Amino acid sequence: MEFLPLFLNIKGKSCLVVGGGEVASRKVSLLVHAQGNVHVVAPSLCDELGLLVERRQITHRAGTYQSQDLAGCRLVIAATDNHQQNQLISQQADELGIPVNVVDQPDLCSFIVPSIIDRSPVIVAVSTGGASPVLARLIRARLETLIPAGYGRLAELAKRFRSRVKARFATAPARRLFWEKVLNGGIAERVFSGHFQDAEEAMERALQSSDEDGGMGEVYLVGGGPGDPDLVSFRAMRLMQQADVVVYDRLIAKPILEMTRKDAHRIYVGKERDQHAMRQEEINQLLVKLAKEGKRVVRLKGGDPFIFGRGGEEIDTLSYEGVPFQVVPAVTAASGCAAYAGIPLTHRDFAQSVTFVTGHLKDGTMNLNWGQLSQPNQTIVFYMGLLGLPVICEQLIAHGLSPRTPVALVQQGTTENQRVFTGTLEIIQAIVEREKPKPPTLIIVGEVVKLQEKLSWYKSPKDPRQGATTPIL
Repeated sequence: MEFLPLFLNIKGKSCLVVGGGEVASRKVSLLVHAQGNVHVVAPSLCDELGLLVERRQITHRAGTYQSQDLAGCRLVIAATDNHQQNQLISQQADELGIPVNVVDQPDLCSFIVPSIIDRSPVIVAVSTGGASPVLARLIRARLETLIPAGYGRLAELAKRFRSRVKARFATAPARRLFWEKVLNGGIAERVFSGHFQDAEEAMERALQSSDEDGGMGEVYLVGGGPGDPDLVSFRAMRLMQQADVVVYDRLIAKPILEMTRKDAHRIYVGKERDQHAMRQEEINQLLVKLAKEGKRVVRLKGGDPFIFGRGGEEIDTLSYEGVPFQVVPAVTAASGCAAYAGIPLTHRDFAQSVTFVTGHLKDGTMNLNWGQLSQPNQTIVFYMGLLGLPVICEQLIAHGLSPRTPVALVQQGTTENQRVFTGTLEIIQAIVEREKPKPPTLIIVGEVVKLQEKLSWYKSPKDPRQGATTPIL
C-alpha cells in the first residue's frame, strides 16, 4: 500500500492552491465544500474561480508563487503547468511538514486526492495511487449505483440513536447485530424513500423489542421497464437484491428476473387473456400476508406499475392494511418501445400531444372516446391492442382519421426479439396476418411513425432489418 487512506479535517483551516485554471478550480471546489479557508495564488483566474472570489468564498493574490505563501498553511495543492515551480512547491511544503498534492505528479505528492462519493456524513473515497485517475472514476461510478443518496440521512439517524443503542445493549456483539438489522432492513428503506418520521418511530419500536420492526415487513412495487435490463433503475436493482420474496408478472423479462436475489422465493402471478395464475384481489391479499409475516417483498411488474399495471389497486390494499410500501417507477412500454423503434412520441412538426390507451377488448368492443382519439396532431399508443387491432383501425377511420394514417407495431420492444412493422390504418391488419407478430406488441398511431425508418437506431440481434415491411406513402 503506497498511500495510507485518511480523511483530513480542514474545516476553518488555511489551504493554499497555486494555479488559476480549470484543474485548480476543481481542486478548489473540493476544499470549499470541505469548509477550508482557501487562498489561491495565480497571475489570473478562470471564470469559475473569479466567481468564487466575487462571492468571497475564496481569496486570491495575483502573481506567482512565493515561499511565504506557505505561512500558516495546513494543506497545499499545486496545479500549475510549470514543472519546476510544482517541484519547488512540493519540496518547500515537505520541509515544513505541510501535506502537499501536485496534480498528475504522484511522485511529488505527500497525499493524493481520490475520486469521491459524497453522501455526507458518509464519504467513500477511491484511489489508484495516481496510477490511473480514469480507472478510479470508473470504479466510483459503479459504486455510485450501490450507494443511495439516502445513506447520509441514514447515518444521521444512526448518530442520533447511537447512545441509546449503547445503553440498551450491553455487549458489542449485541449492538452489532442490532445495527445490522436496522441498516439492512425496513428502517433503512423508509429513510431511503423519504419516510423519516416512520423511520424514527420504527427505531423507537426497535429499541423496545428484540425485533427491529415489530414483525412487519415491507412491499416494494417495482417497475421492471419494457424488457431491456439496462433500463432498470438503480433503486429498483437495490430493492430487487434485498427482497425475500419476488411476486412477478408475465411481462417480466427473464434477465430482469435474474437480477433478483438468487435465494429469494419467487411467486408467479402472471395474467394472460382469460388465463390468470391469480386474480388481482388474491394478489393484493398475498402481498399483505407476506409483509405481515415480516417479509420484504418485491412486486415486480413489466413497464411502469402505475401505467396499466394496476399498481394503484395494490397499494390501496396495502395502505388500508397498514403495510409499509414504496413505489419505484420505471420506463413505461410506450416510451421505451417507441424510443428503441426510432419513433418520437411527440415532434414539433407532427404531434403536440400523446395519449396512452388500453386496447383490451371486452365483449368484442372497446369503450373509448374515439372522437377525441381521432383528433389530428397527436400520437396514440395502444397497450394490449393486438387482438383488438381491427376494431381500433375501423373506429379511428370511422371517426375521421385518414385510412392512410401511419401505424407502427413494436413487438417485444427493447429486447433482442424486437421487430417493428409499419403500415397504415387501412393495411396494417393485413401485415399482422402475414407476419404474425407476437405479444406483447405495442401499437403506435400517428404521423410521427413516418420518422421510424429515418431515426431507427436499435438493431435487434435476431432481426437487424427491424421488421419494417411496408413503406409509408
